[in-house]
Amino acid sequence: MKPQRILTSLLLLSSILSFTSMAKPTDSDVLKQRAMNPKLSQEQRIEAMRQLHADLLVDGKIPARKICVWDILGRNGPIYNSAVDQRARMLELGVELEIEAYTSESVLSEDLKAGQCDAALFTGIRARTFNKFTGTIDAIGAIPSSKHMNLLMKVLVNAKNAERMEQGNFVVMGFAPMGAAYIFVNDKTISSLPKAAGKKVAVMDYEPIQAEMILQLGANPVPTSVVSAGSKFNNGAVDVLPAPLVAYRVMELYRGMGETGGIVNYPFSQLTLQLIGRKDKFPTEIAQLVREDFYARFAEIERVVEQQTGAIDDELWIPISAEEKSEYEVMMQEARVQLRDRGYYDGDMLRLQRKVRCKFEPSHFECAQPKE
Repeated sequence: MKPQRILTSLLLLSSILSFTSMAKPTDSDVLKQRAMNPKLSQEQRIEAMRQLHADLLVDGKIPARKICVWDILGRNGPIYNSAVDQRARMLELGVELEIEAYTSESVLSEDLKAGQCDAALFTGIRARTFNKFTGTIDAIGAIPSSKHMNLLMKVLVNAKNAERMEQGNFVVMGFAPMGAAYIFVNDKTISSLPKAAGKKVAVMDYEPIQAEMILQLGANPVPTSVVSAGSKFNNGAVDVLPAPLVAYRVMELYRGMGETGGIVNYPFSQLTLQLIGRKDKFPTEIAQLVREDFYARFAEIERVVEQQTGAIDDELWIPISAEEKSEYEVMMQEARVQLRDRGYYDGDMLRLQRKVRCKFEPSHFECAQPKE
């Protein structure tokens, strides 16, 4: 055989051997597959994680992690107390927690970035700065009801979506339903956003795009924080306040509504709380297990939210017609598309949400002619 052919054959053999070596699963590959496999028992998956991330263990255990929790009422609030109640559950997953309460989302966000917190639990709107994909879950009009949210979260916790949960140095470790958000007004004649022209509308002070959208409606945006939003509504500094229904009692919004106000009977968004962790503290496999645990408690979390919301008198609801609801749907779709094109919302999440909506209502206009 000629030397050139021998060299060619050796190079080919080398390539085959190299490919075979690359294709053969390593021990870490097998452990990762086991850790991410929901068909295995929790104990089997945790053991695989221990072997896979032995470098993170101290005396055979994951060191305690500091979880910072936002609650408008601090240590006396329902979110913080629910987090404390779950400490034992997380210990079963192999994670010991130290929990600290924050009343300011902005301070909490900065402490997470600075490494003062190993993970943070706060609103999905705030979480968007850490993961635009899951931060788009709360997009206006994207999730009409609890059943839509349940299906969406079922899809998201699939291990196939694990990569979408990671962005930069952070990983989304769970999302919990916070219930529907509605429009609270101090005058029942403001029965829709178009009728809010000339009125003072609360917007988040860290979201300038919200202010732009309110200006497009001819209303006056009033920057506010989550903490001060309720008091501004109650003292008349704002006429219109978009807020989760649970805020009615927690923020005592009935004070601002008085005798003339009400709640527009149309949920414009389904809100979430999201747990964002640092990837160097919570590897992919641990985050996956925690996300699955969050979803397994979906109904339980909803019951807690419902208990905190309590009963709301029927006369407070402001009815809107079917025509007005259709107008809302079109207006919100246009807003989502605009915000997607500006890089505010994630297009993949909006597309997934549209598929969920069409799963329940396939005859809807957006299913035949999708824009998202």
